[in-house]
Amino acid sequence: MSAILRDTPFGQALRYFTGDSILKYPEEEPNFDVSKHLRNTAPSGAVSTNQSQIDLDQEDLEKDPTDVEKGSNIDDVLPDSTAVASAHHHHDGESLKADTVTWYSDTDPENPQNWTTQRKASSFLLICLLTFAIYSCSSIITPAEFTFRTQWGVSPQASLLVLSMYVLGYGCGPMIFAPLSEVPMLGRNTPYIVSFAMFFIMTIPCATVTNYPGLVVCRFFQGFFGGPVLATGGASAGDIFHFWAVPYGMAMWACAGYSGPALGPVMSVFAIEERTWRWSMYETLIISGVTFILMFFLLPETNPETILLRRAQRLRRITGRDDLLSETEKRDGHLTWQLISNKYIIMPFKIPLLDPAIGFIHLYIGLIYGIYYSFFEAFPVAYLEVYGFSIQSMSIVFLTIGIGAALAAFLYIALVYFIYEPYTKKNGIGHPEYRLVPGLVSASLLPIGLFLFGWTARPGINWAVPTLGVLIFASTSFVLIQVIFVYLPTSYPRYAASIFAGNNLLRSVIACCAIHWSLPLYANLGIGRGVSVVGGICAGCLIPLVALWHYGPTLRAKSRFADTY
Repeated sequence: MSAILRDTPFGQALRYFTGDSILKYPEEEPNFDVSKHLRNTAPSGAVSTNQSQIDLDQEDLEKDPTDVEKGSNIDDVLPDSTAVASAHHHHDGESLKADTVTWYSDTDPENPQNWTTQRKASSFLLICLLTFAIYSCSSIITPAEFTFRTQWGVSPQASLLVLSMYVLGYGCGPMIFAPLSEVPMLGRNTPYIVSFAMFFIMTIPCATVTNYPGLVVCRFFQGFFGGPVLATGGASAGDIFHFWAVPYGMAMWACAGYSGPALGPVMSVFAIEERTWRWSMYETLIISGVTFILMFFLLPETNPETILLRRAQRLRRITGRDDLLSETEKRDGHLTWQLISNKYIIMPFKIPLLDPAIGFIHLYIGLIYGIYYSFFEAFPVAYLEVYGFSIQSMSIVFLTIGIGAALAAFLYIALVYFIYEPYTKKNGIGHPEYRLVPGLVSASLLPIGLFLFGWTARPGINWAVPTLGVLIFASTSFVLIQVIFVYLPTSYPRYAASIFAGNNLLRSVIACCAIHWSLPLYANLGIGRGVSVVGGICAGCLIPLVALWHYGPTLRAKSRFADTY
């Protein structure tokens, strides 16, 4: 039990206030023999880390951070499980032996990939719960849009700002917090806990604000502080699960993300209709409060570089040897905030601009995401005006998206279990493009679902037929996004969190715009022709997706950020 609590925010706080006297790590126990876990041991009074090596690392980073890391592979994200790798430093003509602190053995229990199945599942379920809480908050307030029009006299377009500004906010927030989760001295938990605490705090003024402009501003910052997990959850999956099992974790995470906006209106519509729109924010306070408490007490740190960095710090304190370094300390030297900004903050912007494949993927996912959020305007036209549904009944139709995601997740997990898991165990990473094949099929079927929804939403056809189109769209888009989200960290392992952050920003910007352009699109063209516009664009995107599948190895060989296998 102590090992479970030790790396959680609660356990780290206890250790800090008790001077590390409780919840001890193995190396802090009196019977722990450090020499058995280190090679090339030097005397206790060994000279500290060679400053010339640090200066060299800093100089390399300042030149171009990508040059230092080009050619990295998946093992750079998940350090190789060896006891120690030694390195030699030279200072004033004196040769010193500096030990690299890494995993004590292949079965080191501190390595997240060696955790028990129960601990892995419980830890990642917390990340999925956090993802659901953030995504559900985006749409939980949408049933109140008509209330805002009457209570504050805002226009239909202005009433959409409570949704669009939140979506834009959770695209901007990860640009700061998600790359910081790759900084070893911070890890995953610091951005998670700090940003989510701010999210909870911002929900309070959202629930109590007395004017509409104030509500819109609060919603933006609410999304801004809630967004980091939406970009970092995939990187956390890579921390915890073995490479062949990452798709299972990603499927769980994607289900949480897909179900959140779909269930949001259902969670609040009856309370809003019977009482007040503020109940949508009260429900968010309850969900986020419970989630934060669970995270604070039960979510351990998962970033392996952070875990090893802290181990090296403990060993230096225990042994008095300043030459005991983690791999990241040797690679990065003494990181300053300037170097952190150069290396981590700008990467989400830099990668899609310099890598066309990533740029296309971001735009494609953004289009699908925008169509998803355009349903919040298409559904009222189809189900309220055409079929005469009530707001409550229309909100229940959103469950179709969650059902479609669940069905697609079941199918995708079956594909992983019977095809991709055996392939990975036999070939290792293999060719990342092989994992895009289900996405090609999904991309072909996705426009069919859109056309079915758009052209059958009419009085003479039962409402279940266009709803079937929504189900097809939800299922195919889920699989498509899933395979791409596995392809990205496979091809670009070192920059996974930064790529997801950049993807999250662009798709959120497109979704924000889609929320506003969908209203005049469907009002002026009608559901059929309006959906045909976006469906036609999706059909056209199939061509560059096939090109990515076919020419992927060539493109990765030319990329400054990707790995080739």
